[in-house]
Formats: sequence, C-alpha cells, structure tokens
Amino acid sequence: EVEVVESGGGSVQPGGSLRLSCVGSGFRFFNYYIYWVRQAPGKDLEWVSTISGGGGVTYYGDSVKGRFTASRDNGKNTVYLQMNNLRPEDTAMYYCAATESCIRTIFASRPIREDFDAWGQGTQVDVSS
Repeated sequence: EVEVVESGGGSVQPGGSLRLSCVGSGFRFFNYYIYWVRQAPGKDLEWVSTISGGGGVTYYGDSVKGRFTASRDNGKNTVYLQMNNLRPEDTAMYYCAATESCIRTIFASRPIREDFDAWGQGTQVDVSS
C-alpha cells in the first residue's frame, strides 16, 4: 500500500520555526516527487512545495519562497519541510503527497487530491501570538 505520513506540526509564535516530516512506504520513495500542500480553514488547497526524487530540484509557491525549504533523505524515506519566519497566514493543515511524475499544473492552479498517488492525513500548524 502506497502511504505517506506527516508529523512535526504544532503551535508557534509569528517569526518562529517548525520542521515537518513526511515518511513514505509501500513504493520506491526515491523515484517519486514529494509535495507539500496546505489547506487553511475555509480555503482551497494551496500548493506549497515540490521536491524531485533525488532532491536536486525544488519548487516553491510564491507565498513561502525564501522562508520554507524542502529536503529529503531517501535512506530514511523521509522528506522534510523546514519552515522559518512563520506568519499567521501560514496556519493550515499541511499534507504530504507523492507522484511518480511531476505535476506542474499545481504551480498555477489548485491541487486536485485525486491526481496524486499518495496523500497523507495531514499535520496541523498554528501560528499565533
């Protein structure tokens, strides 16, 4: 069974940092692009980042560029999202997702959950003072 599981969410003050983790199982992890997608209360899914299978290529949404960094350790089947300088508008449920080919449509339009091979249960991030 193809599965991804997120962890690392929590509550933090504005300007603080968190590191999310996504562990994959049931598939050749190193062959897959891994995404972070978030959803704030009452809002649509928003793409956050994409990292290639080897980790050498990353893409970020404009709202997080320069503050968030994705990385991966394929030996541990894990992708990380380092989130710095967090803002209240970063408050959301953060999901990890996986596909074998890169989905580029999400760079400009809302992600569609059914397009992904795996989708996690999410980890909540709350940023407030």
